[in-house]
Amino acid sequence: MALHFELVTPEKLLRSEDVHMVVVPGTEGDFGVLAGHAPVMSVIRAGELTVFSGPNSVAARIHVDGGFAEVNERGLTVLAEAASEVALDAPLRQAPEGFGA
Repeated sequence: MALHFELVTPEKLLRSEDVHMVVVPGTEGDFGVLAGHAPVMSVIRAGELTVFSGPNSVAARIHVDGGFAEVNERGLTVLAEAASEVALDAPLRQAPEGFGA
């Protein structure tokens, strides 16, 4: 079963597609959304959405500058202040020095 995912900015609808999973940068930490996820609404921080087309297949990495995420029976909708694609081969950002210490 697929998860319907939409990414919207104030300018336009950037994505509307069925995917396997999306990892969202929530203010309380990253969280993954699969089809059938319980309804939730969350504030998101500036960070990276990771869109999976299959269990081990990253389809897209998208930088967002904060906003909101809503999961309901129709799927996941991310309302982002701004969003831009990140190259799939771009290095992951490193945690700041001393993070988690």
